[in-house]
Amino acid sequence: MKGAIIMTQVQKLVDELIKRHITITAAESLTAGQFQSTLGDVAGVSEVFEGGFVTYSNQIKEKLLNIPSEVIDENGVVSEPTAIWMANQARSIMGKDLGVSFTGVAGPDSLEGNPVGTVWIGIAYGTQQTFAKEFHFSGERNAIRKASVDAGLQMALDVIHN
Repeated sequence: MKGAIIMTQVQKLVDELIKRHITITAAESLTAGQFQSTLGDVAGVSEVFEGGFVTYSNQIKEKLLNIPSEVIDENGVVSEPTAIWMANQARSIMGKDLGVSFTGVAGPDSLEGNPVGTVWIGIAYGTQQTFAKEFHFSGERNAIRKASVDAGLQMALDVIHN
């Protein structure tokens, strides 16, 4: 169809966020800001997105997101509890409706016994229970990071539709 606009996943998410007046933030580790950068590619996103966190090291997760060191020490950085804390703290600190978090292993080496491609994505939304989902992606480092961002976009879309 000539002139048809194919709406991307990120465009769909931003459109829904704007339509529903839902604000978003993120806390990213392995994706190093790629999720937030992807949001920033969409014109008009500033209506619902003001910023977030890139917390690559454990110390910065503790310092910027106020995650107790015990959470990471007891569960590991690549874990459901850490992903949940990251999403919750980002949402709370920024005062937004939706927080999305990313923690995992993009490679080239395993981390804390987790193989390359292990990723936890956390969601904190409204008054709904905060949760995280584990993924196992394959491919090179940047392919894993892109797959993580795509999965996070889909999870955010799914949660605002429920």
